[in-house]
Amino acid sequence: MPTLTQKLLEEIWQSLSHTPPPVSQLAVSGEGELASAFPVTELATACWGAAGLACAGLLQQSKGGMQQALVDRRLASLWFGWTLRPLGWQLPAAWDALAGDYATRDGWIRLHTNAPHHRKAVERVLGPHQDKGTLAQRVLEWQKSELEQAVIEAGGCAAEMRSVEAWRQHIQGKSVVQEPLIHQTRQPEAPPPAWTLPAARPLHGVRVLDLTRIIAGPIATRFLAGLGADVLRIDPYGWDEPGVEHEVLLGKRCARLNLNNAHDRHTFEHLLQNADVIVHGYRAGALEKLGYGAEQRRTLSPGLIDVCLNAYGWSGPWRGRRGFDSLVQMSCGLAASGMTWKNAAMPVPLPVQALDHATGYLMATAVLHGMRERLARGTGYSARLSLARTAQMLFDNPYPLEHLSKPLAPVTEADENPETELTHWGAALRLCAPLHLNGTALQWALPATALGTSQPEWLRR
Repeated sequence: MPTLTQKLLEEIWQSLSHTPPPVSQLAVSGEGELASAFPVTELATACWGAAGLACAGLLQQSKGGMQQALVDRRLASLWFGWTLRPLGWQLPAAWDALAGDYATRDGWIRLHTNAPHHRKAVERVLGPHQDKGTLAQRVLEWQKSELEQAVIEAGGCAAEMRSVEAWRQHIQGKSVVQEPLIHQTRQPEAPPPAWTLPAARPLHGVRVLDLTRIIAGPIATRFLAGLGADVLRIDPYGWDEPGVEHEVLLGKRCARLNLNNAHDRHTFEHLLQNADVIVHGYRAGALEKLGYGAEQRRTLSPGLIDVCLNAYGWSGPWRGRRGFDSLVQMSCGLAASGMTWKNAAMPVPLPVQALDHATGYLMATAVLHGMRERLARGTGYSARLSLARTAQMLFDNPYPLEHLSKPLAPVTEADENPETELTHWGAALRLCAPLHLNGTALQWALPATALGTSQPEWLRR
C-alpha cells in the first residue's frame, strides 16, 4: 500500500477505534492519480479502504473471521466523480448558470446558486442577472468579505477565497482543527438488533433513514445501499437535485414528507421508530427546531445508529453556516493552493468534489463501525463529521516535494458494469465498484431514480 494512502487510512482508523488499521487485510491495486496539489487519489483510496475494512469488521463481529478487502485506486478516484454513462440521453447540467467564481475588488468569491432559494438570495444582494458576464461586472464593485457577508445574511451561500494560512488564523479554522475527524459518542443501552448480516449482502434488512442532501450524505447512503440496506430517503416537497440524482440515488427509494404537517410528522416518527440507522445533513440545530433533536431521536428509536455531517464543523461561529464542497474549498485554502500550484489566474479547486465524496465514505464507515459497536456493547451510537475537517486531512498529508504525478488512464468499456442500468431517465452504464470483499457483493438492487417516487414506508424485513 502506498505510504501516503496508509497514513490517511491510519488517521481515519485512529479516529474510529484508537487502534492501528488492519492493513494486512487491505490490498491496493491500480495506478495513476488525479492531478492536484493535494493527494486526492490517496484520499479516495483510503476512504474506500476504510469503508471496506469497517464492513469486514462488522461481519467479523457477527460471524468471526476477517475478510480480505481490495481497492482499485484508479476506480476509487473515478468514483469521486461521475460514474454513469447515459445511452442515448444526456446528463443534466451540474451547475446553475450563475454558479461559479467571480473576481471582486480585492480577490475572488464563489457564489453557489444551484438551489432556487440560494439564487434568489444572491439576486437580493446583486440584482437579477441572466448570465455570468453581467453578474461579474456587478461583483467587481464589491470587496470579497463584504459580499460574502451580505449573501450569507440574505440566506444564500457564498465563500471568499482564503489561503491555507488565512484559514488557519481564522476563528473557524482554529475551531475545526481541534475537532476529531469522526466525533463519536456511545448512547444508552438498547435491546439486541434484529440483524441477520448475511456475508453475501451484509446490510440486507437493515433500515437506513436518509435525511441528506447534496452530496456527502447521499454518497454515504449510496454505499450502504450497495451492501444491501433498505435506504429510504425523505425530502420536503419542492426540493429537487436534477444535477446529481443520477449519481446519488442509486439503490434507494425516495419519498417526500412535510415535517410541519401533523400527519406527515406521525409518518416520519413511525419510520424513525423502526429505523436501524439515520443519516442526516441538516445544519447544526435544524432538526432540533423541528422537534427531532438527538434526545428525541434516541427516545423514538433506542439503539439508533445516528450519523450526521455539516459543512464548516461543529464548533466555532460557523457551525450553522450553509455550505457545500466548492465553498469549503474556497474558504479553507484548497482553491488558493491549487491556483498557486498551477500558476493560474483564477481559483483552481480540487479536480473532483473530494470533500463531499471522502466525507460520504467516512460517514458510511462510521455507520458500519457503529453497528459493530451495538453488537459488541449493546449500545446506541452517534457520530458527526464535517467537510471542513475532512479538508484538514489534505493539509496534514501533503505530497512530498519530489512527487511526480502519473495521470489516470481514460475510462474504457472494461471499467463499466456490462449490465445495463435502467435509470429513471433512460438506459445507462455504471462504473464497476472499486471495492471488492471476499464473499460480499457490492451491488445495487435498484437503479437510480428521481426524488419523490416512492411511498414513505419500510420494506418488509
